[in-house]
Amino acid sequence: MKFSHEWIEKNPWLMIVLVVLVVSVGGLVEIVPLFFQKSTTEAVAGLTPYSPLRLAGRDIYVREGCYNCHSQMIRPFRAETERYGHYSVAGEFVYDRPFQWGSKRTGPDLARVGGRYSDEWHRTHLNNPRDVVPESNMPGYPWLEKTKLDPEAIVPRLRALQRLGDPYTDKDIAEAPQTLVGKTEQDALIAYLQGLGIQIKAKR
Repeated sequence: MKFSHEWIEKNPWLMIVLVVLVVSVGGLVEIVPLFFQKSTTEAVAGLTPYSPLRLAGRDIYVREGCYNCHSQMIRPFRAETERYGHYSVAGEFVYDRPFQWGSKRTGPDLARVGGRYSDEWHRTHLNNPRDVVPESNMPGYPWLEKTKLDPEAIVPRLRALQRLGDPYTDKDIAEAPQTLVGKTEQDALIAYLQGLGIQIKAKR
């Protein structure tokens, strides 16, 4: 008797069961081994976990929705690398949870913005973007300059990341609040931006 797919194709419920079975087996084969690997991505040379100030700044970046207009993913195309710098690589983002790659660019990509402008430029830009970029449609964030960080709030954040495998020591966590005393949310956000993409620089 010659086998035919016709009897499977004419039975939608059987087809659904078989498709789910195939997808499940394929998914298990692809996903399960990853749980037994310490890391699937090797960090680039010189990459370290976020300092408490930069980590606080990253949380503010996410809270304020900066990722809605700014990607952090330079694609390996000449038009992008000429403008922004070396293309993004996964090893730069091993301490990002979640990473901020994205594809939305109402504003420029920020993957290599670290060190490109001074802290004072960033302060002016965050308070009123049109003072430095007249054509900008970015909203201002003047309240960040007046809002102090809560130093103790960083401790549970660091503890969570430590449990997830980030190499923070108990001493790092204990000393973290002291480094945030007197700092504003603007200080933290600028510190985060100034560290973006500095591990890899484009060859000129």
